Amino acid sequence: MENQPDIAARAHAFLFTEGGEVTYRKLATLLECKEAELRVALDELSKRLDGSGIALIRTDTAVCLATSKETSEVVKAAQKKELERDIGDAGLEVLAIVLYMGPSTRTRIDYVRGVNTSSTLRNLLARGLLERTENPEDAREYLYRPTVELLAYLGVKDTRELPDYATIVPELATFEQQSEPGDQTLA
Repeated sequence: MENQPDIAARAHAFLFTEGGEVTYRKLATLLECKEAELRVALDELSKRLDGSGIALIRTDTAVCLATSKETSEVVKAAQKKELERDIGDAGLEVLAIVLYMGPSTRTRIDYVRGVNTSSTLRNLLARGLLERTENPEDAREYLYRPTVELLAYLGVKDTRELPDYATIVPELATFEQQSEPGDQTLA
């Protein structure tokens, strides 16, 4: 059996970077351990997180990190205040990338923008403007897609109805093709 604290630490890191629920099966695959080892490691992680403001939430099939009961009200109040603000230029840029380039990974969005977009993506997800789905090509990353609500708000039935779509999409494709051939950040 692998070192449980090591599995617990790596599980913590994966859960943090995923930012949402992860099935036990997927997490065990990512950690290259057995589900039984993972469950023992998650018990250890849960104990470590006690009193930290973060809690390990577990169901029969999945696990995620969330704010603890003791800190959730303060976090909810801060998030509500944040959601009352405009999405800003960063949010508009991320929405444009996803709308015009199609479903995109965080890595791809980061590459196009040239900066880390984690907090912007969380904000757009919380507002219901983007949705996160499994990536069929790489289980380690999610795909971000525009929601039906976003398209309805923009007054389009399909992204092809967006302004200058026929001009912008080929320009973005050219931009991507100009990157180095071995560059995996666009996957």
